[in-house]
Amino acid sequence: MRRVITYGTFDLLHYGHIHLLRRASEIGDYLIVGLSSDSFNEIKGKKSYFSYEHRLLLLKSIVFVNEVIPENSWDQKKKDIIHHKIDALVMGDDWKGKFDSLQEVCEVIYLPRTPEISTTQIKMDLQREGYGVT
Repeated sequence: MRRVITYGTFDLLHYGHIHLLRRASEIGDYLIVGLSSDSFNEIKGKKSYFSYEHRLLLLKSIVFVNEVIPENSWDQKKKDIIHHKIDALVMGDDWKGKFDSLQEVCEVIYLPRTPEISTTQIKMDLQREGYGVT
């Protein structure tokens, strides 16, 4: 069985997220998603609209996702890869090169993002349209 892992915040879940998760699941037989915790998002300088628990509920309902684990720090990826016997780490290509050091423990694959959509863009569009999202 080929095991794949990806990481993210997955806030304001949109079709770009779904495309990434579908393509990641096609690389292997079992997909684990490391979901950034609220406290880790604070460390990264991010604020999610949805809480960790709500984002977890959304991810668990996606057919491509087999398991969701909390992501609490930048340096846990290597431990997760070893612990979960991961064959491939999959990330969006906006992270290209950032996780190459993990090639010592698994294959690292950067997939193209869906160019016309992002959570940041959704927030900016909503704010511009007067919905008060920051």
